[in-house]
Amino acid sequence: MAEANRWVVLKFGGTSVSRRNRWDTIGRLAGKRMADDGVRVLVVVSALSGVTNELQAIANAPIGADDGIAARITALVERHRTFCVELDLDPDAVLGERLAALQALAFDARAGQRTLDWQAEVLAQGELLSSTLGAAYLRSQGHDFGWCDARGWLDAVSLPNASAWAQRLSVNCKREPDADFGARFAQQPTRMLITQGFIARHDDGGTAILGRGGSDTSAAYFGALLKAQRVEIWTDVPGMFSANPREVPDARLLTRLHYAEAQEIATTGAKVLHPRSIAPCRDAGVAMAILDTERPDLPGTRIDATAATVPGVKAISRRNGIVLVSMESIGMWQQVGFLADVFERFKRHGLSIDLIGSSETNVTVSLDPSENLVTTNVLEALSADLSEICRVKVIAPCAAITLVGRGMRSLLYRLSDIWATFGRERVHLISQSSNDLNLTFVIDEADADGLLPHLHAELIRSRAMPVRDDTVFGPSWREIAHGKPQRTPAWWIGKREPLLASAQHGTPRYVYDLATVRARARSLSASTAVDRCFYAIKANPHPAILKALVGEGFGLECVSQGEFDHVFASLPDLDPNRVLFTPSFAPRREYEAAFARGIIVTLDNIEALQRWPEVFRGRTIWLRIDLGHGEGHHEKVRTGGVAAKFGLPMTRFDAFIDEARKLGVRISGLHAHLGSGIEDPQHWRGVYAHLAGLADNVGTIETIDIGGGLPIPYTPEAPEFDLALWRGGLDEIKAAYPRYGLVIEPGRFLVAESGVLLLSVTQTVEKDGVRRIGCDAGMNALMRPAMYEAYHGIVNLSRLDDEATAAFDVVGPVCESSDVLGRGRSLPLATDEGDVMLVADAGAYGMAMANSYNLRALPVEDVIE
Repeated sequence: MAEANRWVVLKFGGTSVSRRNRWDTIGRLAGKRMADDGVRVLVVVSALSGVTNELQAIANAPIGADDGIAARITALVERHRTFCVELDLDPDAVLGERLAALQALAFDARAGQRTLDWQAEVLAQGELLSSTLGAAYLRSQGHDFGWCDARGWLDAVSLPNASAWAQRLSVNCKREPDADFGARFAQQPTRMLITQGFIARHDDGGTAILGRGGSDTSAAYFGALLKAQRVEIWTDVPGMFSANPREVPDARLLTRLHYAEAQEIATTGAKVLHPRSIAPCRDAGVAMAILDTERPDLPGTRIDATAATVPGVKAISRRNGIVLVSMESIGMWQQVGFLADVFERFKRHGLSIDLIGSSETNVTVSLDPSENLVTTNVLEALSADLSEICRVKVIAPCAAITLVGRGMRSLLYRLSDIWATFGRERVHLISQSSNDLNLTFVIDEADADGLLPHLHAELIRSRAMPVRDDTVFGPSWREIAHGKPQRTPAWWIGKREPLLASAQHGTPRYVYDLATVRARARSLSASTAVDRCFYAIKANPHPAILKALVGEGFGLECVSQGEFDHVFASLPDLDPNRVLFTPSFAPRREYEAAFARGIIVTLDNIEALQRWPEVFRGRTIWLRIDLGHGEGHHEKVRTGGVAAKFGLPMTRFDAFIDEARKLGVRISGLHAHLGSGIEDPQHWRGVYAHLAGLADNVGTIETIDIGGGLPIPYTPEAPEFDLALWRGGLDEIKAAYPRYGLVIEPGRFLVAESGVLLLSVTQTVEKDGVRRIGCDAGMNALMRPAMYEAYHGIVNLSRLDDEATAAFDVVGPVCESSDVLGRGRSLPLATDEGDVMLVADAGAYGMAMANSYNLRALPVEDVIE
């Protein structure tokens, strides 16, 4: 087609056509596309916001309720007349004919029986009114706009087995590109046109409806038929997201998708684009874009066939109202034709099956209400037919939660936490698509509430969702709506020269900034609800850090005799009451040594009382309890629940109290620590409330220890922990239980950001397209990436000002495949032997877990005051 007759199709939804300023935006955008791209513009519009719902209510009104129809039509007439006035238009001149046609439908002979062709005419009025009104307004603003009736161009087609309802109110249209169609359409006299979404011409010459969301599909049909340059869907959100941003504020904008991935995301729950709109554009090779009317400068979502293949979960979605039909028959096993008989009955009732699961004696299928007329009467009739050949059970309402992305089978090993989460819910059906693009779990709808934010976070943590790939993922909804959060610059940026000088004395080398340690300590001790703070020294037992924290009023929490001996060697004058011993499966001698030191001792099992009564008789202890579940950033750091070795189970709480009383053991504290890297600021409030309820029944409790586990933002996309919300929760619950002293025992939060690991580059190597930077230490110096797949920021400190232009894996010299500190990190291409690499946020569980594997030397440590 000649460039002068190339088209760009712009579709605008109900919210985009319901206010004057939005119509101004439509005119501006259409004019810009015409001027910048040298194309003609076709604008496809929906009805005003809420109008289609009203028309649907009219079309479905009970027979005989004609007064209600008249009242609803009158209200719609007044709404459109009022909007005309807001646009400085004459309602009678612009909409008189259209409003008369709407009013006449109430008295149409077909109205009494609510025939399908009458319903279609009713439903079409919203788009006819909005497009007529919009064309008049845009012309009044000086834009060269014409108007055309979509029913003169889009022809409905009848699909095999479609019900009468679908053939009139949920139709498909012809979409094969047609040179004659393009030539005829090009004869329109204006450079810009406006038309209707949602409606088409039935083969009887009347009106047909494309179904809800049909305006997207109308735009796609026009795009395909015209071989348009692209189809742009303008809406009230910036594009497709990795989850529903209204439910998951940290959902990321998907900036580039292949048709196949976009199709799956749309089909499985994303409301921003109708599923049927993608295929016409895909088959015609027409690119699509989803853009935000209010924020036109955002990149939106681009959909075409050239999007790069990036494996990983792109989105998680939820569909409510799913109906499961479970069919069971012992006689189905190896019975020829059983499934044919089953599916014939679904066909008989005009029902389209979505998901299928089967076993030797059961077949379970799902029905999606967005694609089916699933009413009680339909389900009763279906069940009656199916009961002739099997036992039938209908399970509703359910929710289908779907993970979408390329290579789902290859990602299963990264989804262990996802499987564990669903293991706690009632899962009726699991379905993995044959095209390896989705994995779906069907659960009770009530169980799905609040689940998506948790699952989305798990996908990011496990790296199953590669959000750091900027070829696919854009900013989060939270960043778009509220701006990117400003983090305090890392301390090491301003200490680059001293760090480089320190590295000259040899690497690997840990360097700790004590000012950062003190600042983190003060941010916690400032809470008025917290009575005592203990630092978990297993995170980093460096003497200078211990002295700094004791100087800030902290006590020290130890998990072994070696640790508390180290504490008193470093701080010989420390009051023993400022040392807490919370061991796990420690030998008898360690408990004896702890009591001899006079420090606070925590016990977490009844067997120790029973087997070593002489050790505990007459002592005062704290009791660590397992509250029945764990939390944290990785399954290996969750310290609660049946799989965890820590804590007394709640089922043995009363028995422990009885055994303690027999020995004269006084329980003065209750303790629970459920994991590490817990992101919910309200978690600790709940722990205190649970323990306080137990403490009331003991009678001797003075202190409640709610553990630690506060997170830090290791990854670039992670938000900073909301300390204000954390403090508020503790203040609130402490006010409810003021008689107990509140104790916390953080580790990572205090020291992780204070420490960096300095390494020297040994080699840079390229192998089969993968670039690697080798360093003089790896998992022997920092175990967390190998052990937990943990993320640490990595920079080339020697070339900090150079642009990061290439992706590298950063590896160490240890003879293990897991000796990788970071994968796909953007670093300067000029990185070379002798450069100093800095691994950030390494102050916790870095040197504490370092080892001499391969007989490599341990890192040295420096402190910056």
